[in-house]
Amino acid sequence: MELTATTTIRKPRSEIYAHWRRLDTLPAFMAHVEEIHVRDDRTSHWRATAPFDRTVAWDAEITEDVPNERIAWRSVGDADVPNTGNVVFSPGPDGQSTEVHVQLSYDIPGGELGRAVARYFGEEPHQQLDDDLRRLKQVLETGEIVRSDGAPWGKHARREFPQRPAQPMSAEELRKGAGS
Repeated sequence: MELTATTTIRKPRSEIYAHWRRLDTLPAFMAHVEEIHVRDDRTSHWRATAPFDRTVAWDAEITEDVPNERIAWRSVGDADVPNTGNVVFSPGPDGQSTEVHVQLSYDIPGGELGRAVARYFGEEPHQQLDDDLRRLKQVLETGEIVRSDGAPWGKHARREFPQRPAQPMSAEELRKGAGS
């Protein structure tokens, strides 16, 4: 499975790169990642949820690390889900934002049957990656993940990210926004 996604975050590249490079913070916005144990500068152990209440795990190594520009990785050893990927941080069109481009490639357990079953149960990988990047954007721009009043507790089936309901902007926030 090949996945790509992009988002623009109104923060400098250095800040977004630093957040992503702290691997143990990634589960805060990656819905399926339960935990990451960082072993050293280049290696880590990942554990994630999978359909049917399964857990998958793998060891990963960073294969390329260009500060503020790019991080690439691959799974090593006997991974439950062999994978490779990279994230590129590039200047946004407004000169203040950063474009975050993610590319992932992985083998889905069960092949085509596993893919079909995952989609049937609402586990669409492209949407998951888009959702993860949306949550990253929220965390970095607002400091938290915000949900609408219609779904303040996330998807109950996955016990995903309980958050506070969305709130209207204050008069001061509206004034600041009008001045930019």
